[in-house]
Amino acid sequence: MPQRSSQSSPGSRTRTGLDQPKRYNAVLINDDFTTMDFVVDVLMSVFHKSLADAETIMLAVHQQGRGVAGTYCLDEAQTRAQMAMNMAREQNFPLKVICEPA
Repeated sequence: MPQRSSQSSPGSRTRTGLDQPKRYNAVLINDDFTTMDFVVDVLMSVFHKSLADAETIMLAVHQQGRGVAGTYCLDEAQTRAQMAMNMAREQNFPLKVICEPA
């Protein structure tokens, strides 16, 4: 009959030395030119938000000056921010999306 190693018990966790990646918020910044409808479109197409969630975030951007579109690892947050700003530039809107630690 094979013997079990006494080094670790079943169900115990061992640390592998890998930490979870730091998380970053993609934050939309309000401006006086980008339309509310366009912000909703960006939130739905780039950040995959439902219509209700997109409208809630858009209102936060409009009323509070900023709104969190999503929380991602840094590369993903930067990529989505750049996609949103590229979409805005194509429509001649000055929308700004920043990434900040969550």
